Amino acid sequence: MQSNYSVQIEGFAERHFIHSFEKKYKKHWSVTLLAIIAELERIDTLLLTTKAETIFHVGYVRIVKTKFKVAGTNESAKTSGNRCIVAWHTDKQFVYVLLVYGKTDLGGSNETAKWTNLVKENYPQYAKIL
Repeated sequence: MQSNYSVQIEGFAERHFIHSFEKKYKKHWSVTLLAIIAELERIDTLLLTTKAETIFHVGYVRIVKTKFKVAGTNESAKTSGNRCIVAWHTDKQFVYVLLVYGKTDLGGSNETAKWTNLVKENYPQYAKIL
């Protein structure tokens, strides 16, 4: 069964790496962001693809990592290194975008540890899930 979920981009995500995407990709970013939101509105269907996976799941909250491509580029979602980290509240029909980043934004070798720490530091309500 496919549901429509409300999607909210959190302030931390907007101020940090999303701003970099806006500057780098200009008009292509607004199209890309609309596409990301459209996919997240149907996150249950997105999770049936290889573009998304549940990383943590506690109660009604799932932390999900998705892959996306920027409109107008030749890279696929998988090879682009572009990711979204979202908190899906299945009970509230809501998806919160916590982090949007590219492979070079986090630096270092352990991507999961880096984004997990960023989420813990900036979203204390999810620290116990991670």
